[in-house]
Amino acid sequence: MESGVPVTVMLFFRYGLSTLVLATWMLAKGETFRVKGHELWLLGLLGLLFSGSSLFLFYSYEFIPSGLATTLVYLYPVLVALIMVLLRVSPNWQSWLSIAATFGGILMLSSPTAGAEIKVPGILLAILSALSYALYLVIVNRSRSIKSVSEHTLTLYALLVGTILFATLRIAQGGSMTAGIDSLSDWGNLLGLALVPTMISMLTLAIASRTIGPAATSVMGVFEPLTAILIGVCMFGETLSLKMAVGISVCIAAVFFMLLGKDSH
Repeated sequence: MESGVPVTVMLFFRYGLSTLVLATWMLAKGETFRVKGHELWLLGLLGLLFSGSSLFLFYSYEFIPSGLATTLVYLYPVLVALIMVLLRVSPNWQSWLSIAATFGGILMLSSPTAGAEIKVPGILLAILSALSYALYLVIVNRSRSIKSVSEHTLTLYALLVGTILFATLRIAQGGSMTAGIDSLSDWGNLLGLALVPTMISMLTLAIASRTIGPAATSVMGVFEPLTAILIGVCMFGETLSLKMAVGISVCIAAVFFMLLGKDSH
């Protein structure tokens, strides 16, 4: 983004390169891309939910501080639990307590700057991002329609839908599809985004949700902001305050507490 790459261009290449790499891997392994007609629409919906979560979050930054946006997005474990209750699959008390504790820890990690301007559209966009992510996790775990679809195929179609969505948005904006991409370093950054926090993340997310359930998976997702903070401190010289250290400790303790209990999924 510092190189001048627009958000829609960055997201297009992030999802597009992921799609190409995963499709190549599946071809090399002899895996099938074929899905049934009744599965296709649900895979398309999953793609819209996952890519929508990214898009809503980026646009929320235009209205509210990133710390507040991050805090609101980490409502998604609560939303996952509430959706599961509506489906009559209630998480156990250990999971509920862990969800509350992780959200409290996130509040410590990413509370907004005092006096920052807060606009309602930004709050709504951040909550929509959380809701999209929560629905993605629950559908992957609970839908019988796609139980036979492998995690590789499921992720491939979700990535493909995201690629088409972001290409369409960029075309609607009227700018170049390679705006701001001027060096090998830029391409390297895009490839890094495509492989680690997109393709690998989505694959492991789908496997985790199907294996340990969406509630436990969402609580384990707390390691995302913890990783970002630790990388910022170790690699970019950012400051780790006492409040942040306490928040990290609360989050990690909550995850281990949840793992000690038997999760209902």
